[in-house]
Amino acid sequence: MVFKTYQKVSLAKNKMANHKIDMLQIKQLLRLHSNGESKLSISNRLGLSRNTVRKYIGLFHAYQLTFDELSDLSIEEVEDLFETRELLPDSRESVAKNFFPYVSKELKKTGVTRYLLWQEYKEKYPEGYSYAQFCHHYRSWSLRITPSYHMEHKVGDKMFVDYTGKKLSIIDRNTGEIQEVEVFVSILGSSRLTYVEASLSQKKGDFIASLVNTLVFYAGVPAAIVPDNLKSAVKKSHRYEPEIADSLQDFALYHNTTILPARAYHPKDKALVENAVKIVYRRIFAPLRNKQFFDLKSLNEAIFELLEIHNNQPLKKEKISRRALFEEIERSELMPLPEIRYQPKDFSRGTVQKNSHVYLGKDKHYYSVPFAYIGKKVQLMYSQNVVEIYHKERRIAFHERIYAKHSYTTKKEHIPSSYQYLSEWNPNKFISWARTIGEHTEHYIAKVLEKKQHPEQSYKSCTGILSLAKKVGEIRLENACKRAADYGKYNYKSILDIINKGLDQFHEDDFYQENKLPKHRNIRGGKYYE
Repeated sequence: MVFKTYQKVSLAKNKMANHKIDMLQIKQLLRLHSNGESKLSISNRLGLSRNTVRKYIGLFHAYQLTFDELSDLSIEEVEDLFETRELLPDSRESVAKNFFPYVSKELKKTGVTRYLLWQEYKEKYPEGYSYAQFCHHYRSWSLRITPSYHMEHKVGDKMFVDYTGKKLSIIDRNTGEIQEVEVFVSILGSSRLTYVEASLSQKKGDFIASLVNTLVFYAGVPAAIVPDNLKSAVKKSHRYEPEIADSLQDFALYHNTTILPARAYHPKDKALVENAVKIVYRRIFAPLRNKQFFDLKSLNEAIFELLEIHNNQPLKKEKISRRALFEEIERSELMPLPEIRYQPKDFSRGTVQKNSHVYLGKDKHYYSVPFAYIGKKVQLMYSQNVVEIYHKERRIAFHERIYAKHSYTTKKEHIPSSYQYLSEWNPNKFISWARTIGEHTEHYIAKVLEKKQHPEQSYKSCTGILSLAKKVGEIRLENACKRAADYGKYNYKSILDIINKGLDQFHEDDFYQENKLPKHRNIRGGKYYE
């Protein structure tokens, strides 16, 4: 029984000797070899023939690689190093293999299915595989590109973003001090077009600015953005409903997109950008390693030059560059950018005061909100030019940002009617209004304002008096003010009584004439007493 079992194992190994193995097995094989395992031990542990083990170890030494260098390579690059170039015995497999890059590209388009593409394949190659065989071979081909898990990304669907673990640096011209800077990386899921940018930090201001620059680079907006769980993106991590940072949420709302943070400790959620980071190390970090930069601008210019080369370099499997693939299938599927470039915003919280204003501490300035929110907790969201005020995610006020300290910005409709006299009117306003009616009216209104009463009461009296001009005319009001001033009565009721009784139309000459004593024989006269 032992002999028969050994025979079966040997036959299985010999059968596998002429077949290619996947890239994960190659890496495992070379890891064991680098750890000092013998070829026989590796053969037994991995179930491979010794000839296969010997072949890949020979290639490994021929390329003069260390295992650490091999680990930094992507799956595609490892496969290119160790891929055998013999013709496949089944011509249908060779034909299908050449057709699969087209399948991979077309599946990214909305509504395209494997069955539809299989029909196209059968029309072109009538002797080709059945649908089941076609799917089986395509799945095997896909796993060779990404052995752990192959995910089809729809065009225009997701953009993955992350920061590199390693950093670049700039030198202070004055002090010579070396300052490390962060490197932001983003990649579109379908075309894999990549954007790279250096920034001073990962703080929300720099993070949002990098996102804005990324969307400008792509000239469009994807349906969703997948960030890591950095503090600038996620306030509180959660498996199902993570709490997105206010600044990032506002950015997403402005661009009509969605934030889908990767799960903590699940690197496969953002495997695409993780692989992009490794490529950035080789194609950007390595060429810049011996160069010096004295500001962020010059460093980014050097990054963009290398990035352009990277995006225009053909992908080894698809035989088409990231840029060309983007232009062909993905650019048109991105949502358009807003006409006005997004301005990063800051946030603060406050309580609406009794005067219907809320305080923005950064500027030491007060902004009005509708009086119905007096005493409520609100959130202020402000950019360089505007201030928005929200209560429970509903915007209740919008103002132009004013930088004057200890001042008020007020909208008339925000404050109660009982306070509007104080905000709209002042003594000069009423005196100027009275002057347009006449000299006596101006003098009378000035006397009303001089009375020692609450300003609001004075303003109400003045408004009532001056509004009578529309009812009875300016001439009658002017005469009424003159007569009321003669009486020493300075209030609205005195003016109204004079007008109602018609005393404003009664002249003094007429009064004396009417009250002159008539001649009568019974009246003695003045001479009687002489």
